[in-house]
Amino acid sequence: MQILITHGGLARTRVLSLSRLQIAVALFSLVAALLLLSGAVYHFIFLKAAREGWPVVSQLVRLVVRDEIAQRERFMQVNLDAMARKVGEMQARMVNLEAMGERVTGLAGVKPDELKALQRPAPAPGGPARAAVAGQGGPYLPLAHPTLEQLDAALAGLEQLAEQHGDVFTLAESRLFESRLKSLMIPNSRPVDAPIGSGFGFRTDPITGRPALHTGLDFSAEPGTPIAAAAGGMVTSAGWHPQYGNLLEIDHGNGLTTRYAHTQRILVKVGDLIKRGQQVALVGNTGRSTGPHLHFEVLVDGVMQDPAKFLVASAPTSPATRTAAQANPPPVAAAVAPLQRP
Repeated sequence: MQILITHGGLARTRVLSLSRLQIAVALFSLVAALLLLSGAVYHFIFLKAAREGWPVVSQLVRLVVRDEIAQRERFMQVNLDAMARKVGEMQARMVNLEAMGERVTGLAGVKPDELKALQRPAPAPGGPARAAVAGQGGPYLPLAHPTLEQLDAALAGLEQLAEQHGDVFTLAESRLFESRLKSLMIPNSRPVDAPIGSGFGFRTDPITGRPALHTGLDFSAEPGTPIAAAAGGMVTSAGWHPQYGNLLEIDHGNGLTTRYAHTQRILVKVGDLIKRGQQVALVGNTGRSTGPHLHFEVLVDGVMQDPAKFLVASAPTSPATRTAAQANPPPVAAAVAPLQRP
């Protein structure tokens, strides 16, 4: 293909020769330039005019893309409605969690004042702090066609409620764990699975034959029978005593101490941390004793108590015995009650 270029009758004529490949490349470049130009005009002029509301161009653009915009709006509204249903389900679950939290915190012994501190609304940014309110409520969500802003507000409210319920359950878990620790520190587990030969109180002393106070319980057992700790605690004394023989003392905190006397051998040392039911000694016949047995004592603030009043809580009872115990609770409740206060 040849193209003749001339400027006049006397001017020299120029001849431009183009091959088919050159023509194809030129046409392709022209089409690509037109496409880029049209895309740039569409994105930078027409769309901007539609967003900013230019008088004439925006109306033309809206007429052209009216169906596309309507389809997008329908798709977005369907998604918003689906999200609204999900948010409603989450709100219902939050209500159930709130009711469950109230029951659990009541069982855990959490005081209402502590819950009010968790339920106090946060002050608005830059504004004065608002007073605490007694009631609670979830975010309001319209049933018909919620907007994206309403959904965002609802989700923010649900997030705040979730954090609040998490704090409530954490506090309840802490109180339940604290109650469990206190129960583990009360010596209500039998140290030896053996019958009681002599109880707490006045009796005829087996050595002198005169009345004397017996300050513990005697468990009759064979020598070498394992002795288990009645509760968790720390060993404060383990050694020889003129009256008790091989004597072991365990401190359970809150003024509670247990003693294990006349043992054949002590299996722990001072400073050891002891778990409930852990073997700490062996039954023996050391010290002031007439035969192999365990002499078990419980002290509250250094005052000797009747160990049977602590062990009765863990001992199996018949219905008649349980009814009698409920009608006449043992005096040990007065000694244990201060230890169980939250």
